[in-house]
Amino acid sequence: MPSESGDHYRSLYRIAFYSSLAMLTIIPIQIIVFVINPMPTAVVGWFRLFNQKPLLGFFHADLFLLVNNILISVIYLAFYHLLKETNRGLIQIALLLGFLGIAAYISSNKTFEFLSLANQYSSATSDSDKLVLLAAGKSVVAGWQGTAFDAYYVLNGITLLIVSSLMFRNSHFSRATAAFGLASGILMCIPSTAGTIGLIFSLLSLIPWYVFTVLFARTFLKLGRRA
Repeated sequence: MPSESGDHYRSLYRIAFYSSLAMLTIIPIQIIVFVINPMPTAVVGWFRLFNQKPLLGFFHADLFLLVNNILISVIYLAFYHLLKETNRGLIQIALLLGFLGIAAYISSNKTFEFLSLANQYSSATSDSDKLVLLAAGKSVVAGWQGTAFDAYYVLNGITLLIVSSLMFRNSHFSRATAAFGLASGILMCIPSTAGTIGLIFSLLSLIPWYVFTVLFARTFLKLGRRA
């Protein structure tokens, strides 16, 4: 019977490696975009952004973070097969929480709602129609940064804490990999929506997360190539 790191799962580890590469590409692009072009602060600003620069609107509305989360779901599955012999019960809990968090995020993402409302706003001819659309936009913003997003953030932070703690006892991952993952998980325990401190913790968590991704991507590459 194939081992957890053998041919039976080689295709999964290879896909997880390419998913990691995609994340490593998307994250710095997102940061550069956010620094160069600040996020709109008013609903009418969102509508103008989607009408004038839709690609930039997709970045600010977290469409690419949605893509990241889909990639992370593949990575979580690869983590499960590598760590289930270390502690099957804990990694199952981590996988469950992680998938619940990703599902919550998918439901919270409002990219295409923004796009639809922006198109309607640009074609609206009366002030009353525009007021209705602005009110709908405020509702979309509230839902986007509400309970579902916070649940996603905290649940994935817990998932990262469990996964990293198991990595310390698993031969496939170095202690450095586990330590960077643990640091990122700790910083993710406070949602980015929790005011200034949440924003600071969110930005700081990207540093260990990026290194963590580089390190576990190397593991996936090695296992994906192994005959």
